[in-house]
Amino acid sequence: MPPTLNVLLRSRTLKLRLVAPEAGSPALDRPVSWVHSSDLADPTPFLDAGQLLLTDGTQFPVDTTEGPAGYDAYVRRLVGHGIAGLGFATQVIHGTLPPGLEEACRQHGLPLLEVPDRTPFIAIIRMVADYLAKEEHARSEWSLQAQRAISRAALRPDGLTSILGELERQLHSWVALYDAAGNYVRMPRNRPVPSDISGEVAAKVRNALDLGTRSASYLDIGGQSVTLQTLGRKGSLRGALVLGAIEPLDPARTDIVNSVIGLASLALEQARTLDTARRHLRAGVFEQLLAGSTDVAVKTARQVWGQLPREPLLVTASRQENPAPNLLEALELLADDYRGGVFYALRGELLVVLAGRPHQDKVMEVLQRHGAACGVSSETAMEGLPGALEEASRALRRAAELGRPVVGFSELSESGMLGLLREEKAGPVARGLLQPLIAHDETEQTELLLTVREWFANNCVWDKTARRLGVHRHTLRNRIDAAGRILGLNLDGMRDRLELFAAVQFLEERKPETSHK
Repeated sequence: MPPTLNVLLRSRTLKLRLVAPEAGSPALDRPVSWVHSSDLADPTPFLDAGQLLLTDGTQFPVDTTEGPAGYDAYVRRLVGHGIAGLGFATQVIHGTLPPGLEEACRQHGLPLLEVPDRTPFIAIIRMVADYLAKEEHARSEWSLQAQRAISRAALRPDGLTSILGELERQLHSWVALYDAAGNYVRMPRNRPVPSDISGEVAAKVRNALDLGTRSASYLDIGGQSVTLQTLGRKGSLRGALVLGAIEPLDPARTDIVNSVIGLASLALEQARTLDTARRHLRAGVFEQLLAGSTDVAVKTARQVWGQLPREPLLVTASRQENPAPNLLEALELLADDYRGGVFYALRGELLVVLAGRPHQDKVMEVLQRHGAACGVSSETAMEGLPGALEEASRALRRAAELGRPVVGFSELSESGMLGLLREEKAGPVARGLLQPLIAHDETEQTELLLTVREWFANNCVWDKTARRLGVHRHTLRNRIDAAGRILGLNLDGMRDRLELFAAVQFLEERKPETSHK
């Protein structure tokens, strides 16, 4: 800490006397960054804020002809420039302090010190320089010791946690780590983010991560100086480090923070490499499950992640042609938080998540937060995984068609076999089968397709259908027989009748109904 005016006043060797303001004034506790001497009428172009100015008063007339206005203008210039105080040497040019100068200093709140004739200016300058040199040495020593402490913390088994804990201890401030998804990562040794600003800090972190680039921000949140630094590589961020302190960081503390950021980034990049290897392992475990090698898959998973999710399972599928940023990292964190409750794997461009009913809501929350459309299977046992994967894939295709974030297979299965066939794009096949009948109606101006639809709508009951169409029963029979001949179907048989029924159901564009004749 640089010396203050009070420190200089307490020095027995300097023998300075306080003239203004009164002792105990807060202005006397202001640090003095340096000492400069000048007898110019306006020395401010050569001074910096926080300096102590020394003068012997050559710029002021020895006789008392100098009016109060001259002293007032001089002091106002010093105060406006941020000068910490004025030291006036007596018994050199002036026998005593000019009354106008003393009055101006009192009026404008500029500390005024009397320097006796036996105290050279160089003695004051040397004392301040010695203080600053000691402070710089102490700061360098602190920085060196802090760097060593952080390096030792990096060698511990819980390296990242120890590094951040040591940084808090050295800076006497709170340090927070956020993951790639913008979630706060709790560290056992770290202080929590102050509750009154935690929401705003989290929002700033997510905004920085959404940009996808390395960045450093210095923010004022709730009266606290907050440093926010993203971690990782451009386009592949791993998280963010946030440091909160009451005062802005000085250069020495900034160096410590930069060192921690470098170590944290390295630790997270090493974790990324490990995550990639684990994802390959996840894919292999999932293929074993699909192949029915459940015992091998369970043993492998237990050694790395713990138990696989318990049955019954829900399979969620999401297409990964354009994966959302940080989605896999978010799923990795979710799987860590609910070990044995959630398992995910990549299968080509398909992202597959296995979870029990208790954890499915968390899975959907993560997927939807990252804008991933998905399909969800019905509940299944582990041996039914291939079928459940097919169900989830069908539901995912339907979600893409409808532009919906999620579709459950139950929505498709509720419509029975016809609903499932409709999902397989049966419409074009149906139109191809019925095309001869459609062409005949257009050419001959008949209503055979309309008749067939009405017949099926009335469960193939002849009399009821004839009444609905307003024709004789024999006319209806002749029309149905004609439709069968045109299509090459024997509509007296169940097989051909069901084929025609399905085609009518899946026909995408129906001819507008006309009045019955």
